[in-house]
Amino acid sequence: MKGEHRYNITVDWTGNTGSGTSCYAAYSRDHVIRAAGKPDVPGSSDPAFRGDPARWNPEDMLVASLSACHKLWYLHLCAVEGVTVEAYRDEAEGVMVEDRDRGGAFSAVTLRPEVTIRAGDDAALAAELHERAHHFCFIANSVNFPVRCEPRIVHAA
Repeated sequence: MKGEHRYNITVDWTGNTGSGTSCYAAYSRDHVIRAAGKPDVPGSSDPAFRGDPARWNPEDMLVASLSACHKLWYLHLCAVEGVTVEAYRDEAEGVMVEDRDRGGAFSAVTLRPEVTIRAGDDAALAAELHERAHHFCFIANSVNFPVRCEPRIVHAA
């Protein structure tokens, strides 16, 4: 279905420790990300910026969004092209560079999916479908930095 899609979320800051933002060290960066009908996501900032390392930060979520979007397109294309995926795991990495003038920006994200396909399926086609998935990925099409993909295809035993 083509057209415009809207995504409504709420971010509730839960980090007022009693004195609000009276100084940089006075508050927690904790927040909760909410969307109707979905589980809450505990968020914070990166630990380098006084965040809670046990919570998701926006940088984690951006890399996860790129990885998940790529995976969803990839699985779809494999299903359409007759490649049976039995397992998929991505060890994605994002690189953000701090900048005095802008604060910081991602310089690149590298996806490293390891895909297990059914014995006898076409490994070359399975590898090529990563290029098509990248072309269609909504999130990759929305960012202004390179998203690289270094897939590894293995056959099931």
